[in-house]
Amino acid sequence: MATSTVATGGLEDIDLSDPHFYAGDPHPTFARLRAEAPVFWSERGGFWALSKFEDVRHVGRSTDLFSSARGTLISDAGDRDGNGPHMEGAHHLIRSDPPAHTELRRLVSNSFRPRAVKALEGKTRRIIRDLLAEIEEGTVHNAVAAVSAPATTFVIAELMGVPQERWAEFWMWTNSAILQVDGRDDPEHAANIAALLDYFRELCKERRRNPGDDIITDLVQGTFQGKPLNEVDLLTFCKLLLAAGTETTRTLVTGGIELLAEHPDQRRTLVRDPSLIPGGVEEMLRVVSPVVAFARTARQDTEIRGTAIAAGDYVVMLYPSANRDEEIWSDPDVFDVTRPERRNVAFGFGQHMCLGAPLARMEARVIFEELLKRFPDFELAGPPVRRASTLVAMYDELPVVFGET
Repeated sequence: MATSTVATGGLEDIDLSDPHFYAGDPHPTFARLRAEAPVFWSERGGFWALSKFEDVRHVGRSTDLFSSARGTLISDAGDRDGNGPHMEGAHHLIRSDPPAHTELRRLVSNSFRPRAVKALEGKTRRIIRDLLAEIEEGTVHNAVAAVSAPATTFVIAELMGVPQERWAEFWMWTNSAILQVDGRDDPEHAANIAALLDYFRELCKERRRNPGDDIITDLVQGTFQGKPLNEVDLLTFCKLLLAAGTETTRTLVTGGIELLAEHPDQRRTLVRDPSLIPGGVEEMLRVVSPVVAFARTARQDTEIRGTAIAAGDYVVMLYPSANRDEEIWSDPDVFDVTRPERRNVAFGFGQHMCLGAPLARMEARVIFEELLKRFPDFELAGPPVRRASTLVAMYDELPVVFGET
């Protein structure tokens, strides 16, 4: 894996707004920030960057001091009066504060409650077993295309009530939606996103005529501030659920496969004792940290670690750095599936805690239960290919040989 190009340079050389910074190995630089400038002014990005666990948790929880309404992405820093990649005029779950955020969240919360997630586990396990049955032992496979992408896409499609014949398109659409965050609106991505929105527009119409037991039905039957959601709100919600429900879990699973291939002792530990897999998933979440960052705007003058933060300042929470804070975890760069569990920040905190966290944990647990049962041995066949993104630590490829070579 590439090392950070600024780990040994001056802190002023760090460009935390550059998607390519996160496609390598940013952790040496994050370690310097935690030690030397835990509240760091990113001149190139125009925001404060927080690298320590407690500071990230403080900002994530303090909706009275820090607002989501003026942007939550690194890429929003330069377009905070507009809508960036978001749909104009939409009520957006992530870019909202209580009480509006609470009401929007309630629209789909039933689908992510433990009972609903448990009901989906059987279908998830069948999806995973079918995918693993197609893998030829002893040959090189791209773990993204063979396991993590179809598994997570098919599960969220099932949750959304999408017919199985359309599942394959969702991977392409989701990638374009994520890459749009960093302003890469090339013709291919624009066409994919247009196709995605057209499809959801028709699916919403269908669910109005024929309600089902799915999230889309919840949305078309729900109300916000006493009124049904308009088309812009519906499409924004659908796009968000698809992207958030696939790409982050896909990255978690791909990163977990990479970690277990690189650490065969940890893989053997889970094979010997599958009851350790849920804890192993928590350790994967900590080390992989699928979400790169979220941001808030200071509502009033405040301070963090004695550093003055002015009202209106943009504050970025670096989740991968917070998840390796030396004050929270001993040997934070070590991957240890038996590590005593501590709550990581992979799913955020407080009112904006990720709605899909129970679903993601279930998916990852089931995937690794089935994967390690069928292929207790696997190894990397080449370096990973990463996507440059300021939102999700994305993989394009992870060459793996499943089974003994």
